[in-house]
This record gives sequence, C-alpha cells and structure tokens, in this order.
Amino acid sequence: MTPLRPLHEAWTVRSAGGDIQAPATVPGCVHTDLLAAGLIPDPYLDDNEVRLAWIGRTEWCYETDFTWDGTEHERTDLVCEGLDTVAVIELNGVRVGETANMHRSYRFDVRHALRIGNNRLTVTFGSAMEYAERLKEELGDRPGAYTQPYQFIRKMACNFGWDWGPTLVTAGIWRPIGLHEWSGARIAEVRPLVTLGDGAARVDVHVEVEKAGAVEVTAAIKGSSGRVVIPEGRSEAVITLEVPDPDLWWPRGYGEQPLHELEVTAGEDVWRREIGLREVSLRTEGGAFTLAVNGVDVFVRGVNWIPDDCFPTRVDRDRYAARLTQACEANTNLIRVWGGGLYESEHFYDLCDRLGLLIWQDFPFACAAYPEEEPIRTEVEAEAREQVARLSRHPSLVLWCGNNENIEGYADWGWQEPLQGRSWGGHFYLELLPSIVAELDPTRPYWPGSPYSGSMDLPPNDPGHGTMHIWDVWNERDYTVYRDYRPRMAAEYGFQAPAAYATIRRAISDDPLLPDSRGLLHHQKAVDGNLKLAAGLKPHFPVPETFDDWHYLTQVNQARAIQLGVEHFRSLWPHCAGSVVWQLNDCWPVTSWSAVDGDGRKKPLFHALRRAYADRLLTVQPRDGGLALVAVNDTGRPWRASAKAVRHDFDGTPLAAQALALDVPPRAAVTVPLATSVAEPGDPASELIAVELIAVEVTAVEVTAVEVTAVEVTEHHGALSGAGPGDAAEQADGLPGGAGDAGGPAGGPPVGRALWFFAPDRDLRLPEPRYDTAAEPAPDGLRLTVTARTLLRDLAVFPDRLDPDAEVDDQLVTLLPGERVEFLISTAGLDERALVRAPVLRSVNEVVTR
Repeated sequence: MTPLRPLHEAWTVRSAGGDIQAPATVPGCVHTDLLAAGLIPDPYLDDNEVRLAWIGRTEWCYETDFTWDGTEHERTDLVCEGLDTVAVIELNGVRVGETANMHRSYRFDVRHALRIGNNRLTVTFGSAMEYAERLKEELGDRPGAYTQPYQFIRKMACNFGWDWGPTLVTAGIWRPIGLHEWSGARIAEVRPLVTLGDGAARVDVHVEVEKAGAVEVTAAIKGSSGRVVIPEGRSEAVITLEVPDPDLWWPRGYGEQPLHELEVTAGEDVWRREIGLREVSLRTEGGAFTLAVNGVDVFVRGVNWIPDDCFPTRVDRDRYAARLTQACEANTNLIRVWGGGLYESEHFYDLCDRLGLLIWQDFPFACAAYPEEEPIRTEVEAEAREQVARLSRHPSLVLWCGNNENIEGYADWGWQEPLQGRSWGGHFYLELLPSIVAELDPTRPYWPGSPYSGSMDLPPNDPGHGTMHIWDVWNERDYTVYRDYRPRMAAEYGFQAPAAYATIRRAISDDPLLPDSRGLLHHQKAVDGNLKLAAGLKPHFPVPETFDDWHYLTQVNQARAIQLGVEHFRSLWPHCAGSVVWQLNDCWPVTSWSAVDGDGRKKPLFHALRRAYADRLLTVQPRDGGLALVAVNDTGRPWRASAKAVRHDFDGTPLAAQALALDVPPRAAVTVPLATSVAEPGDPASELIAVELIAVEVTAVEVTAVEVTAVEVTEHHGALSGAGPGDAAEQADGLPGGAGDAGGPAGGPPVGRALWFFAPDRDLRLPEPRYDTAAEPAPDGLRLTVTARTLLRDLAVFPDRLDPDAEVDDQLVTLLPGERVEFLISTAGLDERALVRAPVLRSVNEVVTR
C-alpha cells in the first residue's frame, strides 16, 4: 500500500478578481499567506484587525501544479484532511468535489481527472461570511450571543469574533492534502474500544475497510492477536483482544501513562497507533457529576482551552507541548476543549495521552441557537461520526459534551420567543450526538451540554445538578460570591486581567499607554470589560492612580479571585467534584480571563492556580459562623501532619495560637474548626491568621482507591507549592524538598501555609513596605532574594518589563516580617537597580499606603 503523497509545494493564492496574488503555504490560510507576502499588516497589532475584514468577504483561489506518472493501482484518491471551509475542488478543470465543513476531512476519487505528466489542482474558497449569511436568510435567523452568523456554517465559531478574540474569518487548506494510491483494500477506520474486567483489559477493535472482494483483517496488541475475514458485500468487522494483567493508563497524579502499540492489517494496508488501557465512567446519581477512571473518583482540577491561535496551522507540536506543559505546571489534570473552537490536531491528543491530562471534548457548538435543517444536519452527522471514531483510541479523552451554553441559552436567555418554533439544536444535543457516541464509542460518557442539569425539566444551570457556569461573578458581583455556590461541577468561571506588560508592548503602540487608550481598548473584547475590571477592584483596592498600578492590581485581583474560587470548590469535595477555570490560554494579545497570555507568558494567575491546584492544600474557609482550616489531600497516600494556627499582628507579633492535628485520608478533604481566640480578630484592620505545618508523618503505604466521605469544607489563601501530580517526592510527604521538611528556604515563608486576612486591602492598615534585596547569578539566569522587614502582601517581580524574554518562577508571595523569598529569573544581564524598584518589583503595600 503506498503512503499518502503530500501536495504541499508550489501553491499560490489569488483573489477572485486577480488583483491580489501571493505564494501560499499549505497547510495554511489566506491571512498568513498575505502576511508573509507583506500584503497586509499583522492583524494582531494595534487595531489592524478592523482594516482586514474584507479578507473574510473575498473569494480566494489556491492553485498548484504537480506531475503524475500514472499508476497500476486501482484507485487514486485526493485526500483533504481539512479545508476551511466552503470550497470547490477542480483537477485539470474537472470539478471533483465540494466542501462546506472545516471540522471534517474529505476523500475524492480523482483517477478519472488525472493526466500523465503535468496536472493542475485548484481549490476555490467562497466567502465563509457570505455563505453563513445566505443560509441565515434561507433558514431564518437564530439568536446567539453575538451578531455574526457563525451558527450557520460548520467552522471554528470564534473566527467570527468572541469576547476575547478578534474577527478574522479565515479560508485555506488548513490541514494536509495529497494523493493516495491503493488497490485491493484500504483501512478506512479503526475504533479500539477498551473495557476492564476480571483482571484483564478487553480491546474490541472495530475495523471498517473499503474494498471490492473478501479481505482478511488482523489485529494485535501486547502479544494478543486475532483475525477475521470480511466477506464480499460487507465492510466492517470486530476483533476482540484480551490483555491479561494490563498496565493501566491513569490521569496524572493517579499513576503512570503506559501506551501500547495496536497494529491492524487488511490485505496489504497497515494501521499502527498507540492506545491506553483504562476505563472511564461518569456518576450522576443524586445530581452528581463525578468522573471516575479505572473505578477511582477524580476531582477535576481543570482549565478551559480555546484555540491557541486564530490561525490554527501556526500551532505545531512544539507549541502544543509548551502550552500543555504549562497546564501541567499549574497542577491541572483536565483540559476542557471548548465548543466554540475545534477538534484539535493529533498532536494535542497524543500529548495529553503522554502527559496524563484528561480531555473533556465539546462538540463545536457554542452560545447560539443552531439550525437543524439541511445542509447543516448532514454536515453535523458526518463530522461527529468521523471525530468520535478518530479520537476513540486516545485514553486521555474521557467525556464528550454536546455544546457550550446552548441549552442554557434556550432555557434562560430569551431565545424561545424570537425562535418562533424554529429549530435551535436540541435534536443534535439530545438525540443525534448521543446516538452517535453510543453507537461508535459506548465506552465514553456523553453529556448533552454545559451547563446542564441532567434533565430538560430542570434549570440547566442548577448548582445542585450536573455542570454549572458561574458568570454573575465577574459580570455583576464580587468574587467573594463564589463562596455562595455549592456546585456539583464548576465547569466555567473566570475573572479578567490584562496580558503581561511585554505582550502589551509588543502588540500595542499607544503612547502613552493607558487602561483606556485606543489600542488597549481594542484588545479588550468583553462588553464593558474595563468597567468590570474597575468594579472588581473597587471592593478591594483604592482606585489605581497610574497605568502601572492598574496593570498590577488587576492582575492581583484576577489571581485572588480564581484562587478563592478554586480553594472553595476543592473544599467541597466530594459534593463538588471539580473546578474547570476559564481559561488557560489566549489566541492573540488581549485582556482576558487567561492564565497564559497570547504570547505564551504566564500571568500572576498562573502561579495562584499552581498553588490552589496543588496536590495537598491548606485553606481557611468560613464555616458555621466561624472559620475553619480545610486540608485537601488529592494523593493516593494518607496525610498526617501537625499544624499551628496563629493570629498575628501585622508586625508579626503572635496574638493567639492553636495546635492542629491533621489526619486526611487519600483523595479526601477534612475540616478542622479554628478556635474563637484565633478566628475572631481584635483589630480586623491590622491582623491576619497564618496556619503552618510544623511536622509531617511520612507513610510508605500507597492507597490506590479509597472510598471516603469527606467532612464538608470551603475557602481562601494558602496552598502547598512544589511538585505536581504524579511526582514521587511530593506523594511521599506532601512537601517539596524531601520528607518532613515543613518549611521553605531558611527564614522563608513555609510552603505549607494558609493565610486569612479579616478585611479587604483598602481597609487594612498595611505598613509601608520595607525590605532588603540581593541579586546574584544563578544557573540560566538570576536569583533575586527579598527579605521582608515588614509584612509584604502579594510581592511580585515583573522582569519582562526589563527584558521581554525574562521569566520568573513565582509571583504574589506574602511575607511576614523577617521572612524571605527567592525569585529565579530566567535571564541574566538585567538592570539590577531597576529590578528592585516599581514597576518591576511590586507589593500591594505600596499602593494602599500612598
């Protein structure tokens, strides 16, 4: 069987009128081709986006010539793995195919149109915007969150703009294209479905073959093999393989991620891929929404994923690896692929398999009523069948979800009146998609949408059932309101902040740079976004006087908001079985809810998320009119430790203390009430609580699965930093740096500490900041040591203000008097005087004490 012959060379792109022409890169898209040719400015800079809207309303013709020397094979197919989106394909002037779906591949028999010698392949892309507008007229308007008609075309919805993304309606050959010559039989599809039982893994290998006559099919994995003959007139077969005593695939933090090669043959055609052996289930009894892998319940420490670039071909394996590694560094264990984006590339799913990152995959429907009529219905079914089959081999994929917020929109956003009985997508989410998953991959759970409560008779965003999205916080209410919610699964919640300073300066040329300067406002896509940032600051901080203060305080506020929410939801385990923060990443430089900005720089939120998602967490929470310490142990080992809760004056003087004994079973959360003497302040404006580990009992007993009914728990500040899930050192004692080490560097803040302040910063009598600094060379950069002479709240260093390539290993560290912290900065040669001054080195103290 011959491999695919890529047709990726010598392409050109031209506008329909022929007035614009340029060399083209395939795979790619028209925007990147025009940008590479110098014909358009970078759409990510300043407000260039608005001057490029014409591209999405233009017809574009891609063309290449190639030679063909004939073949003895029975078939020659043109394989198009991804065309974006409305395309006509011609070979030597013969129309061989048409497409209207970015989310699927196409295969066309082109033998009849090929010539010996030179051949010309032409792919003409109509305007996706005009196609969607035409269908909107034909099928009738449908309500949605935005005015653009993205629900009328099977294309990445956020191409049409979102509250974090630009409107850049693309066109092009966005995935590989080539010729495939074959004879006899071709393996069209393999679906390896894994179940566990009786100490073995069963792999039902579903094989679909395109062929003329009978063909023998074989399958083999880890020494187990089988064969079957598919007779003439049939195209499918199932071979069942059994793997005794299997090495199971686990999520990160629960075990290893072994992968095993599965080989399938049909005649001369061979299919080889790696699969993982594991079983997944979703418990929904009593309103629960709890994922279990290999029978072990998992608390979801998740983030939402959007396309990492508006132009997806720029996201290669290295970029996926960088972003997913950041997700692991933030101690997450699940990525939700959001419904306004894509089915991602094989690189994404393969990396998640290897990293142990679970995937919650939305079908691509988001924030709108979708028509169910033709031609949309046929395209939806075709793409769903292809993608469910394609992704079935990936152990990381644990959940299919029908849509993002469309059921909520239909029920609660006033859609029913303007719909006037027209279809809205309900048939897709409640009938078509679940039937496809049940047919093609019954080993994975399906959920109709998010938010969704498990029944159309319940409010879709009911906190007591299924998944919940919490957006009154950020849009209308202070982030402390997170504590009012007891969701079963917090599937979306977030808080905005601007991008890193270096990212803003690369993308925006405003001078002076202000929160409301023209370029920065253009890169704020949320309705009233800056007003909401100001409203979010108001309960906590004085009004910022400068851009630098605004930038720092909004980033602090974002980090605090999400840390409070994450710790609260974790404290509710097992009632709440997960937190999926909106959002991990950005697709361009923008003020948004992300932890990692559009240039890949980590915002302070990233570091807060890393602490809040640590395997073992201490957090002080309001409970029953008082305060309590909640100890969360998301490891497979018991956690036994001694701790001390101390109420301090801001000058470090201890005012009251309480000894605490922690005994937390594996995968559990335990609440310990704080004594009134500690929990009630004498002067709320000048006191805080610090809870610190003072001794840890080391256990060598590994507990794989323990059923625990945890004591109910909740809220804020303090986490164990250090090793991520699955790290052997961390699982031994809950602390980085070795067994029993309950503190950080000498004189530094203990790594196992939870903090509680009794009032917002604007009402605190924080001291004017006093500290000593020392900078010295370190491997691959610089070590900055800060020693506190006063309480320092949310100390942060922003080295990217001095060197855009500089990164720091931590942010937002609170120090008591006499403590110190070391920041490792990944570049040398910085101006050390500037490094230890504002706006590079910051603390909240300096803002509130002016």
